Amino acid sequence: MRFVDEATILVIAGDGGNGCISFRREKYIPKGGPDGGDGGDGGDVYIEADQNINTLLAYQFKKCFSAECGQNGQSRGCTGKKGKDIIIKVPIGTRVINKIVDEVLGDMIYHKQKLIVAKGGWHGLGNIRFKSSINRTPRQNTLGTPGEKRDLYLQLMLLADVGMLGLPNSGKSTFIRAVSAATPKVASYPFTTLVPSLGVVRMDSSNSNQFVVADIPGLIEGASEGTGLGIRFLKHLERCRVLLHLIDISSTNTSTIVNNARIIMHELEKYSSKLFHKPRWIVFNKIDLIISHEEVKNRAMKIIKLLEWNEKYYLISSINCDGIKQLCADIIYFISQNTKMLELKIEDKQLRNFNFFDDL
Repeated sequence: MRFVDEATILVIAGDGGNGCISFRREKYIPKGGPDGGDGGDGGDVYIEADQNINTLLAYQFKKCFSAECGQNGQSRGCTGKKGKDIIIKVPIGTRVINKIVDEVLGDMIYHKQKLIVAKGGWHGLGNIRFKSSINRTPRQNTLGTPGEKRDLYLQLMLLADVGMLGLPNSGKSTFIRAVSAATPKVASYPFTTLVPSLGVVRMDSSNSNQFVVADIPGLIEGASEGTGLGIRFLKHLERCRVLLHLIDISSTNTSTIVNNARIIMHELEKYSSKLFHKPRWIVFNKIDLIISHEEVKNRAMKIIKLLEWNEKYYLISSINCDGIKQLCADIIYFISQNTKMLELKIEDKQLRNFNFFDDL
């Protein structure tokens, strides 16, 4: 199935039904009072996250979604039937944006999450509502209001704990194959990876010692301006907690490695300052292609010094799995610590917002 992560659709909620003007007429009650019922409310339009969907491909073909209108009121005080709601199912991780005003309506981040995106119109009132002691035969009603109509931009952003970035052929897909059951295509030519892929890394059988890693197509110079494939998929890294910058250390030309690493950093900063300042670790890959382990260390130290890098870095081989176990263990520890810090921040905010005099 083709991977589609963007779509534009039109959603139209149902109009409310009109109120009815009617009077009771029976054999022995020739001049009964008003009995016109109210109309029904228009149907709403909902977006629902579904874990069984992984692409927005369906919305490349069908662009318009309309809920049912409410029925008009009827005689004998009968209320019109409410219009049926319509539910549009999207993959988990979809961001829903009001295209006209560029407003984020919501992020669909868990299964069965529902978001109302267009409210149905209100029902009109029948003439039974307008009777009074001075108006015994009201000949007035109200019309139902129109339902909301919106142009929506759907943007799928993968939910992952770890995001990988680097030049084409830096070994990202090989790494994800080594640590998870995912099987992205691997070859010796650039841009083997054409769409993002996810892999679940499990250190043991418990759910606590696992994380999700996202692989996106390689970046090249000018990616932030639309060159290559990377710019289109960089958004999939925005929800990651930590980024792994994979660098092919097998080249003998250190200056080329440094320049390539700077290209990735520069493109990341140009795309998004927020993404650039996310926690990022450098991972030197393909150490199996260097004969001496001492040479690996010296080359890595030289590159780190030239990049003026003060954060974490790792030496791994995705082919031989050297250094991968320690890297994955550190990722799990980092994620668990960040989760605890987030929980503490939320609790602290709740305490600061609590008013101790509310119960006095």
